[in-house]
Amino acid sequence: MAKDTSKKSRQRPRPAKKRQKKSPEHKLILRNTRPEDYEDIREIMDLVYPGALGGAWSREQFTSQITRFPEGQICIEDNGKVVAAAISLVVDYKRYGDSHTYREITGNGYLTTHDPNGDTLYGVDIFVHPDYRDLRLGRRLYDARKELCERLNLRRIVAGGRIPGYRKHAERLSPAEYIEQVKRHEIRDPILSFQLANDFHVRKLITGYEPTDKESHAYATLLEWINIYYEEKAPLIGAVKSEVRVGAVQWQMRPAESLEELLKQVEFFVDAVAGYQSDFVLFPEFFNAPLMAQFNQENPAQAIRDLAAYSERVREEMVRLALAYNINIIAGSMPEYRDQQLYNVSCLCRRDGTWDAQYKLHITPDERAYWGLTGGDSLRVFETDVGRVGILICYDVEFPELPRILTDQGMTILFVPYWTDTKNAYERVRRCAQARAIENECYVVISGSVGNLPNVENMDIQYSQAAIFTPSDYAFPHDAIAAEATPNTEMTLIADLNLEKLKELREQGSVRNLRDRRTDLYAVTWRKK
Repeated sequence: MAKDTSKKSRQRPRPAKKRQKKSPEHKLILRNTRPEDYEDIREIMDLVYPGALGGAWSREQFTSQITRFPEGQICIEDNGKVVAAAISLVVDYKRYGDSHTYREITGNGYLTTHDPNGDTLYGVDIFVHPDYRDLRLGRRLYDARKELCERLNLRRIVAGGRIPGYRKHAERLSPAEYIEQVKRHEIRDPILSFQLANDFHVRKLITGYEPTDKESHAYATLLEWINIYYEEKAPLIGAVKSEVRVGAVQWQMRPAESLEELLKQVEFFVDAVAGYQSDFVLFPEFFNAPLMAQFNQENPAQAIRDLAAYSERVREEMVRLALAYNINIIAGSMPEYRDQQLYNVSCLCRRDGTWDAQYKLHITPDERAYWGLTGGDSLRVFETDVGRVGILICYDVEFPELPRILTDQGMTILFVPYWTDTKNAYERVRRCAQARAIENECYVVISGSVGNLPNVENMDIQYSQAAIFTPSDYAFPHDAIAAEATPNTEMTLIADLNLEKLKELREQGSVRNLRDRRTDLYAVTWRKK
């Protein structure tokens, strides 16, 4: 929106220069505006903002804009003549807030309010010569602004937008009702509809933003576009990563005569995956089951309780390995027996020496019948040095409410240790895990065990094909699989997961599962206090 308050710019609008017959050949160039472009820009503004809207900026204002913030003044020329332009400045937005006026925040058009250390790119004006409105030049200028916002690492773009179409509906609709109908495509506003189509959202309705705008009845929309790539100034050491490397161990079940023998095998894989500078390594559910062979198999329930006696020692060793190899370890899962209750628990062993636990919540009929397992009653998102992660053990991933709750708490990577004996059991886990990645717009890493344990009741055969799943959109693999193992073969998977792509997907994806949820109709809530 251009509103001029200086006397020099309140002269009568000059008639447009007679245009020579346009050549059918265009040569469009997007560039920064220069002082010598003033006459072309004045011509466009006089055409676009005639009469009460004030016409063109004065030459003094135009010169001040270019001098104070040359990068923010952008134009498009066609065969040497400027045919569209955008004017912007950077402000520290908290100094003005949402109740500012156009004159106040633009420094009366001179951009004296420009702050190189600000956090917001403020859109002063965008205008296109009427003869060029069928070439979508406005969209090019909006895209250029977004690129500038990202390059300068600013939080957002904010702009005050006219609603000139409101004059036709003012008698029957309030400004808020009018804006809502434009958002629903019931009404088309020549400015607001265009801005909404360019990924802006209405932050607020402003009254008295520009009193001379009779078409908008002096109302304006305060619009905002969020820069999803914005980053707080990062420290030189220990900055949060945007790309995370994860590893998964497809574990061979083999007899182990002692705990030391099992731990030796664990360390081999931690060493191997950490050697690739991985941030995480995932082990399968009940990876320590080989130790159960030494117990009485005529009583499976007692055998797994005896196995639980090793779990604390295994966890302590996993914490040591996480520290020694500088890698976060998701220690599959192990049985835990306390207060005459048997649980299935997965431990996150961080490379800073701390650890946390996630209990399996849903118990399968087989686990209940053979072992008498009890489900846990809490669900957590875990903070790590590379972001928030979740852990769901096997059967739990088949319940979509759990990953949704974790995602609402900021989870970006979900780890699923599993144990399955047949391919159809494995497919349940796999297909549900892949669905969770798509519907929650996150990464999901799954891993299980292969081989057999002849002398272990209820753990005798295994089937696995470890995999790393992604959302399904252009920025990700065409089959939404970052990596997958050879079925029933002991091996490791390594993959890099870009967290910035998740941000982009959630704001600009082909579909936006999280953003488009009808929370006005339904909700997923955690009832346990």
